[in-house]
Amino acid sequence: MSFLGLIFIALSKVVSLIVGIYTFIVAGAVIVSWVRPDPYNPIVNFLYQATEPLFSRVRRFLPSFLYKTGIDWTPMIVVIMLIFLETVISGTLSDIGFRLRVK
Repeated sequence: MSFLGLIFIALSKVVSLIVGIYTFIVAGAVIVSWVRPDPYNPIVNFLYQATEPLFSRVRRFLPSFLYKTGIDWTPMIVVIMLIFLETVISGTLSDIGFRLRVK
């Protein structure tokens, strides 16, 4: 049973790594949005293609008064969601893994 526990612990670490990388991608997209980037730059294209599908889905649920502030709150909400998902999914997987490993 300890092998199955190790698999769950490894999955937990993979989820944490993927969420961490995507958090850096979101941060990169935010930093690039502060300047006037070249739209044909491959890095800018990658950041846009990696973040815009999620950003557009989140923007649909934002209340209209947030748009009047002039600040795009979408990346902040996405980062909060990523932290929440990492905590819940990674924590659950590692907890299951440690419980299976102890038995």
